[in-house]
Amino acid sequence: MKNMIIASTSTLHGSDYLEYLLDDLTTLFKDASEIIFIPYARPSGISHDDYTEKVSEAFFKINKQVKGIHTFKNPVTAIKNAEAIFVGGGNTFVLLYQLYKNNLIPILKENVASGTPYLGTSAGSNICGLTIKSTNDMPIVYPPSFNAIGLVPFNINPHYLDPDYNSKHMGETRETRIHEFHHFNTQPVIGLREGSWLQVKNNSIILKGDLTARIFEQNKAAYEAASGTELNTLK
Repeated sequence: MKNMIIASTSTLHGSDYLEYLLDDLTTLFKDASEIIFIPYARPSGISHDDYTEKVSEAFFKINKQVKGIHTFKNPVTAIKNAEAIFVGGGNTFVLLYQLYKNNLIPILKENVASGTPYLGTSAGSNICGLTIKSTNDMPIVYPPSFNAIGLVPFNINPHYLDPDYNSKHMGETRETRIHEFHHFNTQPVIGLREGSWLQVKNNSIILKGDLTARIFEQNKAAYEAASGTELNTLK
């Protein structure tokens, strides 16, 4: 019953917010008139109200209304009654902290698993995986658990960057960090490059966009998955 888009990013270079996804979002949210937006991932620089307004402007282009979950007295009831859900990007630790604080993990998992259309970008995609241990973000707050919603059977690394062999930077690459993750953890990690997303329909998880994704599995060499690849067998 799941009906989801799990995207690496909300904005591509040179384009407007969510612009590259609007055609697919028209289909995803075709039966919804209002989308509940969760702006919790933004700890600073933009208020929840301003973040929601930015999202509203994007969805206005496809004739959808947006309401921020922070405006509801009871956020659990808001998700329970939601026609559709969007969780935006920012800091994944802040996002997960707020979701636990407001007791939203169980109702999000239940409703999305039952078919409520869901869009996640960046941090909102991270939380769809099994844990947030492979996020790029700084742990500026400490959530009760690193366990995420678990709507897909692996972890997601949005904004995945390939090693730049011409760079003078001598620190760890993204690939190195994910291999470090696999020294202590077993679940696969999907490195989603900018402009790529996962389309989830029922038990199907298909890579979309023009680029390949980098697949990391414990004790295996990393490899590329082409756009159109079915990824539901990764565990």
